[in-house]
Amino acid sequence: MTGPALVLVVLVAVLFAAGFDLLMQRSLIRVVVGFMLLGHGANLVLLLAGGAAGTPPILGEGVGPSADPLPQAMALTAIVITFGVTAFLLALAYRSRLLLGEDEVMDDVEDRRICAERRRRREDDLRAEESDPLEEDPREREDPREREDPPEREDPPEREDLREGEDPPDDGLRGQGGGEA
Repeated sequence: MTGPALVLVVLVAVLFAAGFDLLMQRSLIRVVVGFMLLGHGANLVLLLAGGAAGTPPILGEGVGPSADPLPQAMALTAIVITFGVTAFLLALAYRSRLLLGEDEVMDDVEDRRICAERRRRREDDLRAEESDPLEEDPREREDPREREDPPEREDPPEREDLREGEDPPDDGLRGQGGGEA
């Protein structure tokens, strides 16, 4: 591999690494920039796949070998696709900024609960492994997961402004194309 090709390979690796790092961020603008870096890295990969430059394939006759037009066509297609997806992502980020007033993706409460539960189980398993089984009475030893029952999940009320047994107010939308007869 020659010097310029090696530099391009290193540049592709840096673009992909930076792009993936930015994609994992919480800010939507950083996600868009990360996607753009990945697109540029993919274009450089296609440029490298084309090999060394040659004569234009349209002329038909030339002094040296002709260039392969397929990687060039794929690079042009990748540029157009990257541009379209980037424009779409920018529109989504702009709309999110208008609606939420911020640029960050919100946490999912269920994901946090699952992570906390896994962390507790891991800590309980580590505590169980650290205890010496020879010093304990076998009748007192129990599985750490059986020690405490998982807390019951309380379903939030559908609407807090309704008292029990009341029907929701009629908003005039029932029976209008909702599949009801």
